[in-house]
Amino acid sequence: QVQLVESGGGLVQAGGSLRLSCAASGRTFSNYAMGWFRQAPGKQRELVAGISSGVYTYYADSVKGRFTISRDNAKNTVYLQMNSLKPEDTAVYYCSAGGTIATMNRGFWGQGTQVTVSS
Repeated sequence: QVQLVESGGGLVQAGGSLRLSCAASGRTFSNYAMGWFRQAPGKQRELVAGISSGVYTYYADSVKGRFTISRDNAKNTVYLQMNSLKPEDTAVYYCSAGGTIATMNRGFWGQGTQVTVSS
C-alpha cells in the first residue's frame, strides 16, 4: 500500500503561481511513477503531469511550459510547480502513484487539493 497526502492548494489570481506537494508513505517511493491529475466540475479527471521512476516526464498540452513536475526520493515527495495560472486550471488536483505513467490511474490516489484561479 502507498498512502498519498497532497498539500499546497489554494486561491490565486490569474498569472500567479502555486506549488503542490504530495507526500508518500508505505512502499518504496522511488520505484513508482508519480503524477498529478485534475478534475474540474462537470469534467472528467485528466492527467496533468507525470514523472517516471527514472527521469522521464509527461505533460498535458494545456500545461506545457507552465507546470513542472519533480520528485525528491529522499523526502518521498513529488511536486507540481504551477506558474502563469489560468482560470481554466481551477480544479481538484489529485496525486497518483503507479507502476508507470500510463498505469497510474489504476494505482494509488491522494484525497485531492483544491486549486482555484480567479480572473
